[in-house]
Amino acid sequence: MTSKRETLIRQTAADLIYDIAGSVLYAVGLYTFAGNAGFAPGGISGLALILNHIWGLPVGTMTLLFNIPLVAVSYKTVGRRLLVKSAKTMIISSLMLDVIFPFTPMYEGNRMVAAVYSGIFLGAGMALFYMRGSSSGGIDFLALTIKKKRPYMSIGVITLLIDLVVILLGWPVFGNVDAVLYGVASTGVSTIVIDKILYGIGAGTLAIIITDKGKAIAAGISEKAGRGVTSLPAVGGYTGMHRDVILCACTKSEANLVKTAVQEADADAFLMFTETSEVFGEGFKVKDI
Repeated sequence: MTSKRETLIRQTAADLIYDIAGSVLYAVGLYTFAGNAGFAPGGISGLALILNHIWGLPVGTMTLLFNIPLVAVSYKTVGRRLLVKSAKTMIISSLMLDVIFPFTPMYEGNRMVAAVYSGIFLGAGMALFYMRGSSSGGIDFLALTIKKKRPYMSIGVITLLIDLVVILLGWPVFGNVDAVLYGVASTGVSTIVIDKILYGIGAGTLAIIITDKGKAIAAGISEKAGRGVTSLPAVGGYTGMHRDVILCACTKSEANLVKTAVQEADADAFLMFTETSEVFGEGFKVKDI
């Protein structure tokens, strides 16, 4: 049986590995691709990149300094655990940006390519932070604090508005409206990448079937898709007839096999597919440490 100490060591080691890997990806996105492309992505890192362009201030250090007051004002909202984890993440990513990556070359090609790849790497890095219950700080903390004071506001909208302000600053700083367009592109791509990594990998499909031939459909799904089902008794609200409601969690690639099995067993069955963000359990991914 694993002791609490061993579990803690494993969790700490995993946190560190994710922090280092995420920080490398984050630095590639911010330093390698965005650093020399004449635009600023959203967030505190984008603001630090603007100051770097104006006065040559180190991006990592400025990101860390900007986060200090945000940590102070959001302490009660965010909680000690997230702040401690995020502080470690911010320090590691700042060291990557200021100590290691200045010795690596910057991308000097097409600005749109730089924006896209900046978003890909920034999103991948932040997703790794989020997967371990950490954060790159900045906008996340501020958005949560504003949300607490204005509960009717969406965190997504708050983050978008703050990001937009930073991106718009790139217009006068970099001297052209293209800086805004590239900043929007980078931020949009990073958001998509975060969603795909956090939810897309574990995403599945839930089939909801209403039928009076539950056993035949269950057998067909097991034979064709290799999936089990859960059958629930139901009564039609209008007809009063007894039916079976069958639930079947499957991967997206198996959805067509489930559909075929249902149609062959009962052509009159009512079939719905709905996307699930994550599926845990036998046959699907399981939680790690």
